[in-house]
Parts: sequence; structure tokens; C-alpha cells
Amino acid sequence: MASAANASFAPASGGWDPEDVSFPSGFAWGAATAAYQVEGGWNADGKGPNVWDTFTHQGGDRVFKNQTGDVACGSYTLWEEDLKCIKQLGLTHYRFSLSWSRLLPDGTTGFINQKGVDYYNKIINDLLANGVVPMVTLYHFDLPQHLEDQGGWSSDAIIDTFDSYAQFCFSTFGDQVKLWITINEPYIVAKDGYERGIVAPGVVEPGTGAYRTARNMIKAHAKAWHSYNLLFRRTQHGFVSIALNSDWAEPLDPTCLADQEATKRYMAFCLGWFAEPIFISGDYPDVMKSQISARSAKEGYQSSRLPEFTEEEKMMIKGTADFFALNYYTTRKVKHQENTHSEPSVSRDREAEQIMDHSWPRAPGSSWLAVVPWGLRKLLKYIKDMYNNPIIYITENGFSQRDFAPLDDTQRWKYFRQTLLEILKAIFLDDVRLKGYFVWSLLDNFEWTCGYSCRFGLFHVDFENPALPRVPYRSAIEYAKVISKNGLTKSTDEL
Repeated sequence: MASAANASFAPASGGWDPEDVSFPSGFAWGAATAAYQVEGGWNADGKGPNVWDTFTHQGGDRVFKNQTGDVACGSYTLWEEDLKCIKQLGLTHYRFSLSWSRLLPDGTTGFINQKGVDYYNKIINDLLANGVVPMVTLYHFDLPQHLEDQGGWSSDAIIDTFDSYAQFCFSTFGDQVKLWITINEPYIVAKDGYERGIVAPGVVEPGTGAYRTARNMIKAHAKAWHSYNLLFRRTQHGFVSIALNSDWAEPLDPTCLADQEATKRYMAFCLGWFAEPIFISGDYPDVMKSQISARSAKEGYQSSRLPEFTEEEKMMIKGTADFFALNYYTTRKVKHQENTHSEPSVSRDREAEQIMDHSWPRAPGSSWLAVVPWGLRKLLKYIKDMYNNPIIYITENGFSQRDFAPLDDTQRWKYFRQTLLEILKAIFLDDVRLKGYFVWSLLDNFEWTCGYSCRFGLFHVDFENPALPRVPYRSAIEYAKVISKNGLTKSTDEL
């Protein structure tokens, strides 16, 4: 049932027609990028190396065709071209990340790279001059290599180091920036970066690495939030959160109790791992603690492989987000999977097998990306119910195409349109307090281990042309129409 605040937008009782419904006034329309994926200039003007510079330069076929982000979209020198894209879309908001090592080459405030400060000040000032609100991410996967050499997110020392970096950014840019993300997708950093080793920094430490680094990221985020709250909020009046990625999940057999419980574990080990401590209790989900403790005992560990928070730490962590920042891409069916392996891991601890329903279409550029717009609506309702009805921003959502995809990306726009319809339902039928939507991504870019082989951009980038021209896909043109109207336009071509 729609709330009183949304009543004027609510559909008539006779049926649901999204073309008669506007998004709420002030809805944030955005697109997102990340520094390593677009900037290039990997060693320009005093920038220090980061873990992705190291990871890609080591080769070994860990990245598609051993490609790197050394040049990427060239945004370090082509920012004005990016700004043209932002203005062409009519975005109200733009999410981008700061390159930690461009600002602080060794990751510490011992040396500040003024050219990095100048670059980000220009971006922020240009956005504001054009009526675009910046949403700034402090850390989007690109840890300074100097810090990784000292243990990176595995080391407790990173907590204070990150807090010092955050305070430097709040002090330097906070008079202009009012929306902050501390860490992007800590789940991916922990599981794939410090357990499986398939992304930078490439650490393989099964069963323990992910849990230790996740703990440090949660504490680092919380400490930075408190620093903002105590030192900057009164004068800067901004908001700080952490961007959490999550699938939606449903039991493979809805009537099977084992699959139902496995689905709960799947959600707890993905979203709850970080959302439960930060939004609810200061501690991990109970099912996660019991699972890992039981598995650890069977494996002969003296204590759980999941390091505990102290009571003082729980108090510090609880309530350290001013809004819920969600990255959503896909949905899975889940079935119970008995763990019979001796080597521990996050996936084996949760005892939940993820299955892609073959009836769901897939994004052409990513085999893992099942196209399930209705999963986003269900996930938004889940977050509302589980995490005390927070204000939510969808900080990433996208659909990948293959390289050489046509500019007339009809299939992708159909996905976006269906997704926006589900968002309208979440707002007006489920009463979700959703305040904004950011497409991933503004530009085709370096997509981590996929290199340039898959394209999420609203604008096509020709990476073979030294000028790196940006050309809008059809989805960009249609998205601009939605933004201009603050609502869905009439469908065409049976979209």
C-alpha cells in the first residue's frame, strides 16, 4: 500500500500503468564509474602504484588477454569528454571514486600529491557548476600497493590508515561533497581478493583470509563514519555509507525446508555479512556465526575461523550508515549443498549451491549475469524489512554487452526499462524508501578480469582509437528521456 507521502503518485485502483506514474520529486538519476576502470594515467603526475596496477602488470592470463587499466578510458586527461556525456544524459548525480594512490602515493598522509587533489577538485567543481551532485567513493578496489606490501586489508593497521585517508578526503573535498561511500563491495574484496585470489591483490588464503579482511573493512568503515560524524557532519552536513553488493536468492524447491534454509544462509553470507553489523546489531548474522563455528570445530580448529567482534567494537560498528547503498545485478535459485570437503572456504561454509534458472535470459557480455529485473524489487523489499526500512540508493545496476555490440542496444534498454518498472513498484506498492538509481556504467571501461571484453557503458568507447571517442548507445538516449520526464516514456518497438 502506498504511503501518504507517495499517494499523489500512486496508480489508480483500476490497474498499474507505469507510464502514468512519475518517480518521486528529487529522485537521484545517476551513473557510476570507478577510478581504476576509467582514468588511465596509471603513473602520471606522481600517482603511486595500486594493487590493480601490480596485478595486471604481472600477466599470467588472470585478466582477459592480459589487458590493463593503464590507459582505460583516459579519463585522467579526458574528463571534459566524460562531463559532456553526463550533461547529454541530464544526470542529476554522478558517482565516481577517488584513486587513493593518486592522492596519497604510498597510501598515507605523509606525502600528498597536489596534482591528484587538483584533478578531483576539478571534477567536483565542474559537476556542481552543471547542477550535478557528486557521490564519491573513497575505495573502489584499488588499494595503494605500498599498503598491500604491509599486509593490506589483512592487517589490523589498515583500520587507522583508512581512517586517516578518509579524514583527509572529508577535509579536502567535504565542503563540496555531501554523499560519501567508504568502501565498494567489501564482499568481493574479501572473498575474491583475499581468499580465492582471482582479483587484486591475488591473495589465496582459503577459509580465513576473507573473514579477517572483511572484519577489518567493517571496522575501517565504522571508524571513518564516526570520524565524519564527530569532526565534519556539523559543518559539512553530508551523509556516509558503504556500498554492498547482493544477489536476490530464492529456494530452488520452494517446498523444501533444506532449500529454504540454504537460501537464508546464502543471503546471510552475502548481504548480511556486512549489513547486519552495520545496520542492525554490530555483529554478524547468527546463522553465519553458527555455520562457521560448527565447520571450524569439525575441521579441528580450536576456535571459529570467523574472528569475533568485542562488545566495544559492536557498539562502534552498529548504526554506522546514513543510507543503504546497494549494488544489484542478478538473482539465483539456491539449494542445500552438504559440505564434504576438507579445505574450508566461504562458499563451503554456507552450504548453499547457487543455480541459474535456464529460463532466465543472460546478458550477452557476462555468463554469470542472469537478467532478472523482478529480483531487484524483491531484494529492495527484503532490505526494507530486514534493515529497519532505510533510505536506499541503488548505486550500481547494469547489463553487459560483448565487445563490438551494436549502438542500437535494444535488448539492454528493454532490461533497463523493466528494471525501472520494478523500481516503481518497489516505491509505490511496497513503500520502499528508494531515493536514487545509478546505472553501471557511464562508459565502457576496464571491467576487471574481463578487461575490455564486456561492455557495461551507456557510452561506447573505441579503445582502438587513441582519441578514445565516446558515442552514446541507444540505452543512453532512452535513459536521458526517462531522466528528463522523471518517469518512463511510452514504449516503442514492443519494448
